[in-house]
Amino acid sequence: MNTSSQLKIIDTHTGGEPTRVVTDGFPDLGNGTLVERRDRFKKDFDSWRAGIVNEPRGSDVWVGALICEPHDSSCTAGVIFFNNVGVLGMCGHGTIGVAVALAHLGRLEVGRHHLETPVGVVTIDLHQDREHVTIENVKSYRFKKDVEVSVEGYGAIRGDVAWGGNWFYLVQDHGQDLHIRRVQELTQYSLAVRDALVREGITGANGEEIDHVELFSEPDDSANHSKNFVLCPGAAYDRSPCGTGTSAKLACLVEDGKVKAGEVWRQESIIGSVMEAKFQQQDSDGVIPILTGSAWVNAESTLIFNPNDPFCFGIPQ
Repeated sequence: MNTSSQLKIIDTHTGGEPTRVVTDGFPDLGNGTLVERRDRFKKDFDSWRAGIVNEPRGSDVWVGALICEPHDSSCTAGVIFFNNVGVLGMCGHGTIGVAVALAHLGRLEVGRHHLETPVGVVTIDLHQDREHVTIENVKSYRFKKDVEVSVEGYGAIRGDVAWGGNWFYLVQDHGQDLHIRRVQELTQYSLAVRDALVREGITGANGEEIDHVELFSEPDDSANHSKNFVLCPGAAYDRSPCGTGTSAKLACLVEDGKVKAGEVWRQESIIGSVMEAKFQQQDSDGVIPILTGSAWVNAESTLIFNPNDPFCFGIPQ
């Protein structure tokens, strides 16, 4: 890169969790499926990923969403999600943010649309207020139930391994007080859990890394069913209730017979924001979670990548 490049972005937040939606200006990823372009993004353009979401332009909490031409002709758009350390398979809060961002640009009308992600096609329904969005996520399921792991400094705990578009280890009995003032302690605990999963060789299907840890407790608001703390890859915590994490939780609840078709599960985040989840049908492979949340546009701006800037592509981590 010999001259400055510019990327057009829309910044949104979903329940407090930010999404930086890249709408124009990103280098050409070529042709092929979205998986192939995701892999090309990961291999050849990782410096751009870091420059978009890491300091000095961003921070560890940012999730990026690169809008692409879909490979599936039934889809309105394709999207590749990424964060401070790499690419993501799917992102629930990010999908809601993408829908609101595209609506802000006039590229998405109220109603139902299909969005292509590297892990499958999701349905998005933009509500009349253009802030609420309902998504039908990829099929979610519990891979292993009641998996014990020995966490250094904390002892043995048990949790479920489940897929909701990303891999999660979900823990109900952890002995931690889930409160925003304890974010540092909760982060340290969840990192220790994730380290233990790696050390003991506990993975998702096909040996895939479990890169999210989700803790649950009773909600602060009695209108909700549960409160969570979610540690994302890269050691940032999710300010929203986490769409893929709520999907993984719903899959476990359904398998245990605790949520029935059509019933709404209200998941509260560590900061008090809420997502609603339900499903209509279940089969032996899992459920299709239906999630509803809200997002708001924070900014519409241009990122400038100046090759003379020593931190053009982010501060090394």
